Amino acid sequence: MSDWIRIAAVEDVPPGTGRELTAAGRVVALFNVEGQFYALDGVCPHAGGPLGEGRLSGRVVTCPWHGWQFDVTSGRHCLNANITHTAFPVRVEDGQVLVELPT
Repeated sequence: MSDWIRIAAVEDVPPGTGRELTAAGRVVALFNVEGQFYALDGVCPHAGGPLGEGRLSGRVVTCPWHGWQFDVTSGRHCLNANITHTAFPVRVEDGQVLVELPT
């Protein structure tokens, strides 16, 4: 099962940025790539770094702790195709960003 949870207002995450947010007890990294929103598990699988605080360049986020990079549109690691980080479906309704999280 899963639930759609409001995580932010559209204006909270301007294009070209990301934010670390908490929803339903989970840390979620929310990114705005040219007006399209994407969400990943906010904890980097390498060493637990805060992905939502990483630098976003195009559609690639770089973890601020050790430089691991992920494509925010898919969760795929940029150097090792065998590593895919958890991505969550996102939708926008009435200026609000909702993320579908497992319950």
